[in-house]
Amino acid sequence: MGLICPQQRVGYQPGKVQQCNAVSDEMRRRIFLQLSSGALLVAGLETALAEASDLEPRILLRSSWQTVNIGDIAHTPGVLRILRTHLPKAKVTLWPSNVDNGVEQLLLNEFPGLTIAKPGSEELKHAFNQCDFLLHGSGASIVAERDLIRWKKETGKPYGIYGITFPRKKSSATSDRTRKDMERSIQVLTDAQFVFFRDSKSLELAKSLDAKSPVMEFGPDGAFACDLRDDEKAEQFLAENKLEAGKFLCCIPRLRYTPYWTIKKGRAFDPVKHARNEEMKEHDHAPLRTAIERVVKETDKKILICPEDRTQMAVGKEMLYDKLPQKIRERVVWRPHYWLTGEAVSVYICSAGLFGNEMHSPIMCIGHGVPAIVCRFAEQTSKGYMWEDIGLNDWLFDHDSESDRKRIVPTVLKMAKENAAAKAKAAQAQKLVQQKQAETMRTLATALDLS
Repeated sequence: MGLICPQQRVGYQPGKVQQCNAVSDEMRRRIFLQLSSGALLVAGLETALAEASDLEPRILLRSSWQTVNIGDIAHTPGVLRILRTHLPKAKVTLWPSNVDNGVEQLLLNEFPGLTIAKPGSEELKHAFNQCDFLLHGSGASIVAERDLIRWKKETGKPYGIYGITFPRKKSSATSDRTRKDMERSIQVLTDAQFVFFRDSKSLELAKSLDAKSPVMEFGPDGAFACDLRDDEKAEQFLAENKLEAGKFLCCIPRLRYTPYWTIKKGRAFDPVKHARNEEMKEHDHAPLRTAIERVVKETDKKILICPEDRTQMAVGKEMLYDKLPQKIRERVVWRPHYWLTGEAVSVYICSAGLFGNEMHSPIMCIGHGVPAIVCRFAEQTSKGYMWEDIGLNDWLFDHDSESDRKRIVPTVLKMAKENAAAKAKAAQAQKLVQQKQAETMRTLATALDLS
């Protein structure tokens, strides 16, 4: 069974969906027409209804890239929630890259009817046969590009791409390999029924490279809709650390490059990236430390230093907590352990807001109307610019711009002192995101011939 929501959207009409098997498709259409005209006998009604339910669209969601980052975890439940809200009759199968570290059970708890078709499984073979449409979930690129090519080649059925960044290839732009890679990516975009880019700069790049999908627009990262919750763990953590709802801000550190070699088996140490991290870590965390000090000194709020990925507990201790004056540390909490998305979201919702060098925790905050400030740098993709697309330009900062760096501390302080106004601003961005989500689902409904 797929993800089935019993609540039916008002006005929803299950139209024709392209099926693999032409004979069974014709049977389903006949049964649906018979049901609509009332021509079936009551004795056969239950069987007919069961058959007619096959008219509901079957979607294969390609997502769940890794579990060492709560943002990467959040992509999948976010898109599943959007589908459940706007296409409640859809049956969804998840094709993940990775659902370890407790994430598989977390997803099944939130979406009890979800089928998870892991790579190489019989469930995945079945999904290729039965699903009508492949939806590529949010990510830092066309993460599963080769899988989209495989889907098109093996099934001939349509696919769409949802809420991605489209980055330039990092190697030399003149190399044959890079040129071929980019040409392949452009063809994948062109062959898609639609492509939603999570930042306008990605959209502009794709257009400049002559991608020709019928629909190419801004579409929010799926993580905005993530509503995983673990209130019990959150309440326990907040109580143990004497953090009161609305009386603390969250702060997230980040190095220029995530040192995956410290947390992933087989990942080789990268001396170039490590050197860049060491060179810039003080530069990139000094404004955050100053903001922490000012908030503690000038307001009644505390600070929680917390991670978005498994490398950031150590970074937060070294670059933020340990460098604060002792008097300031008395009202600062450093979280020493990683957490899953549900607990993090439950804590963020209790906070007065968030600031730092990460992206997906701010996304999840805005998705719940919680103020969030983003600081970025050149080594990241263009995803941070989505803050401009949702009306939060003045909450987006570039560490590589001195004028931006000077504005970080006063902006954090203003968010803490004028929290009601900050929440109203976040709520406006949340509303815009939700409107865009509804528009993306209307596009998907059209691709499924449900409109």
